[in-house]
Amino acid sequence: MRKIYSLLVITLVLISCGEKKTTSIADLVATGNLKELTAKKKEITTNLEKINIELEAINSAISKKDTVKKLPLITTFTAKEAIFKHYLEIQGSVKTKQNILIYPEMAGILQKVHVIEGQYVTKGQLLATIDDGGLSNQVTQLEGTTQLAKTTYERQKRLWEQKIGSEIQFLQTKTSYESQKSALKQLNSQHAKSSIRAPFSGVIDDVIKDAGTVIAPGQGSEIFRIVNLNNMYLEAEVPERYIASIHKNKEVKIEFPVLGTTMNSKIRQVGSFINPNNRSFKVEVPVTNKSGNIKPNLTAKLQINDYTDNSAILIPQSIISENANGEQFVYAIKSKNSNNEAIAERVIIKTGKTQGNFIEVLENLPVGTEIIKEGARSVNNGQTVKVINK
Repeated sequence: MRKIYSLLVITLVLISCGEKKTTSIADLVATGNLKELTAKKKEITTNLEKINIELEAINSAISKKDTVKKLPLITTFTAKEAIFKHYLEIQGSVKTKQNILIYPEMAGILQKVHVIEGQYVTKGQLLATIDDGGLSNQVTQLEGTTQLAKTTYERQKRLWEQKIGSEIQFLQTKTSYESQKSALKQLNSQHAKSSIRAPFSGVIDDVIKDAGTVIAPGQGSEIFRIVNLNNMYLEAEVPERYIASIHKNKEVKIEFPVLGTTMNSKIRQVGSFINPNNRSFKVEVPVTNKSGNIKPNLTAKLQINDYTDNSAILIPQSIISENANGEQFVYAIKSKNSNNEAIAERVIIKTGKTQGNFIEVLENLPVGTEIIKEGARSVNNGQTVKVINK
């Protein structure tokens, strides 16, 4: 068999030597254009097809005349239905909607800072106090006058209900009381701005201003940065071609390369806007942060399940070959006898998505087909082989 193959190769070399000098493969690979490379590939593939046909004829003749068979040894596996999940791999970064800078709402001197960096605080907790410039005294005075107005109004109301006094006196005391109450409410609201409180529970990430600093509302006067590390999520951009297969509650596998950790989650929200700059849409995926190691802007790798087939036929990509027409094929066996000798049969297949080392077969490979695995590259169509499965 090897001698025959060697003779064929030598014959081809001699024929090529008799022809006019042609460009070498190395030169063609280095300088050839796409058209030349494609033409050369087709030429070589056609020659291989012809050689394989001739080899098959010779092998058939040898098998008939050779009384001592030297059969190619192969292993096989049986095509079975399996659950196939395909994952889209993209990169995302950690975000939190509770990561803000806290600004003062009134001008004054920062009287006291009640927290330190890294401290956990609860919603509404007092963080700092601003000198109120006497507002607290005004509140106290107004509370007294409001209480007097209230007492006067209530007495006048009782007299009016007993038909004592004039209506105008009743209405004047009522108006005075409501005016005082409204003024007190407004002053209390203004005075409350002197106390800076946590808008939500989280960690004081940065204390930016120290006690004694003169502050005022506006840009550049931030006092704290507060971050909630419990309400984290990943934001990623998905190419628009996946818009039909990526939706809410899709399974997601998450890996944080820097931390060396993985976790599973599901898509919480899918964006309704296609970014015209990169033709993508955003997705949000919530993440748990029990350890506290996940920080805003940390990068992560996401694997989003965009396709699932519960009854797929999967085969290793390594056993697939391609003919001169660009068709993919594998070798199956038929007519296996009691000595585990069988005939190799070329089967043209149509494939789908890949995941890892496996590929989905869509056509021409029914369940139960025995497919050649080891040795698939060294057999020919119609050749007798010997199955040596363990």
